[in-house]
Amino acid sequence: MEEELQAKWYVLHTYLGYEQVAKDNLEVVVKKYHLEDRIFDIVIPMEETIEEKNGKKKLVSRKLMPCYLFVKMKYGDDLWHNVTRTRGITGFVGPKGRPLAMTEDEIRKMHLEKVNVDVNVKPNDKIEVIDGPLSSLVGTVVSVDAENHRCKVSVEMFSRDTLVDLDFSQIRVV
Repeated sequence: MEEELQAKWYVLHTYLGYEQVAKDNLEVVVKKYHLEDRIFDIVIPMEETIEEKNGKKKLVSRKLMPCYLFVKMKYGDDLWHNVTRTRGITGFVGPKGRPLAMTEDEIRKMHLEKVNVDVNVKPNDKIEVIDGPLSSLVGTVVSVDAENHRCKVSVEMFSRDTLVDLDFSQIRVV
């Protein structure tokens, strides 16, 4: 756990459309070379958006930054070859292809780290969604999962009440 606290987030460049392939291949490399104590997390940045097709709206996941993977690891020159030779990965994002760790501000903006927010909510509380595709919608809390920092909220969407699952960091009590 202490090693993970010392780890930093880095950005990898991939071929267009190969983000999932690159992620899967890097996970195989981590297992093959026993790098679990050096590479902790691999993320394809995704966002939920509302898309309209044939007059119907639905919630879809899209790649926030095509061609990029985010990796939390304890970097060392020995890892550079293992990572950059992985199929689907073209290299690190940084000067001359050398890794440049992300700043705290960048990590927060990309939602890479889970932020534990203490929100005192209970069923029937009115809340406003402050983050994500449902931002600015007002709803009513139906149930609370304090252990996982999540709650189910009923919001009016598309002229009917819809139940959505939200993280505490996405809401504020009105």
